[in-house]
Amino acid sequence: MEEVAVMLFGMPNSPFSCRVEWALKLKGVQYEFIREDLSNKIHKKIPVLVHGGKSVVESMIILEYIDETWPEINPLLPADPYERSVARFWIKFLEDKIVCLRPMFLEEGEQQANAIKDCSEMLKPIEEHAMPKETFFSGDNNIGLTDLAFGVVVYWLGVIEDVVKLKILDAQTIPRIHSWKQGFFEVLEIKETLPLQTSTGNYVSSSSIPIRLDEVHLKFVICVF
Repeated sequence: MEEVAVMLFGMPNSPFSCRVEWALKLKGVQYEFIREDLSNKIHKKIPVLVHGGKSVVESMIILEYIDETWPEINPLLPADPYERSVARFWIKFLEDKIVCLRPMFLEEGEQQANAIKDCSEMLKPIEEHAMPKETFFSGDNNIGLTDLAFGVVVYWLGVIEDVVKLKILDAQTIPRIHSWKQGFFEVLEIKETLPLQTSTGNYVSSSSIPIRLDEVHLKFVICVF
């Protein structure tokens, strides 16, 4: 059977494009990465996965599509219905809370301080209730959909720490998340596709000082978020 072409339209600096690449690599799927500088001409966003001539948008929807299309290798969701529902709960939690990262970049003063507080509050239930000890979210050594969702959050927190000069991912206050971060970003398929944190941080911090919502920065943030 002829292999159906897989194309990923994305941006090298976008962790949201990156997590789609993570899933494809974990599944062993061959794909062509096509760089979009700002946004897809049709959907006005990235990433966009094209498989067999059909387009799939929104990174988490793309990840579920990948898992359902290639289910045999490295399943990203648990087989057990209850465990699958728990995974989807935490994914929804992360997707809802990720908006607190934006004002940490785009605001200053009290608004930025409130965003930092919101982010710290977001991490507490993950540390206490979601994160197993010394493994990925599934409780074993297999990366799943929740890990890929959380990977974007942790990546951006690292960029924020560099740009805003603060510490959020502290091993003393959130040791399980800190341990997860070390293990996750050492996985070959993750590490070889990860954008360089320093280059992303330099791009954002060079947009304006202090960090403000100018046109270049706005386009960058819209694309990666």
